[in-house]
Amino acid sequence: MTTESLTLEAEEAGSGRFEGQGRRVLRRFLRHRLAVLGAALVVTLCASALFAPALAPHDPLAIDTNARFLAPAERPAFLLGTDELGRDTLSRLLYGGRVSLTIGIVAMVTTVLTGAFIGTLAGYRGGWVDSLLMRFVDTMLCFPQIFLLLVVAAFVPPTLLSIALIIGLTSWMEVARIVRAEVLHLKEQDFVAAAKALGASGARIMLRELAPNIVAPVVVAATLKVAAAVLTESYISYLGYGVQPPLASWGNMLTNAQGYFDTAPWLAVLPGAFITLTVMGFNFVGDGLRDALDPRLRMDR
Repeated sequence: MTTESLTLEAEEAGSGRFEGQGRRVLRRFLRHRLAVLGAALVVTLCASALFAPALAPHDPLAIDTNARFLAPAERPAFLLGTDELGRDTLSRLLYGGRVSLTIGIVAMVTTVLTGAFIGTLAGYRGGWVDSLLMRFVDTMLCFPQIFLLLVVAAFVPPTLLSIALIIGLTSWMEVARIVRAEVLHLKEQDFVAAAKALGASGARIMLRELAPNIVAPVVVAATLKVAAAVLTESYISYLGYGVQPPLASWGNMLTNAQGYFDTAPWLAVLPGAFITLTVMGFNFVGDGLRDALDPRLRMDR
């Protein structure tokens, strides 16, 4: 049997194992009822935000002073009512979802990449590199995130990208600790020793050997970080440092509604409900992925 055929058989066997493991993970995830519910919520919210231009009945910035403070279903043209300027609430919720979810996803990517890089480097290198990086992580954790956010936001113009990056760069520390703990365990395994014996560089080992094996905890952390970022955007917008009007986000819709809660409560309830559903959906998905990717956990739900 030739070397090429042996290599081909090994690749096919590895592919079969990967596909079998993927099916098992999917079955465990589908048995988690709350995770399935969360996935349905996330898909629905993301789809509504993605197709907002097609779904929104009105321009979210269009002002109609003759239709101010309409209650939901008071007029067929404004299904969820209007705000203090006569703008359609449904349209603003759909477009606001695009902003809030975009911030959440960009912040999550920033958080995961930063945390995974620092955690992998600290765990693999060890020694003074590990000590220095972990002391930096501990220092960052000493400051409340809202304090860091407000300090940085005071010096950076509030744009969609800057808000997402600020949130991401102030919330990577937990991911770094999770990844470091995984790498400390994995670097003692035989496959890492074999890679070193074959002359693989440290960068190659971290990228080709360690990174694929820390995907499971990183994926779980990523889903939870999207929810956290959406919530963070909401409360910094509430404090006036988030997305600035007239651009709509769920956070600044809540901010604008606080003065009208007694007379038009739907202006606060509706964006609050969307934020709650988003956070709940991503948290359920994260819990389901955690259980599905960890075979030691029993799936009784």
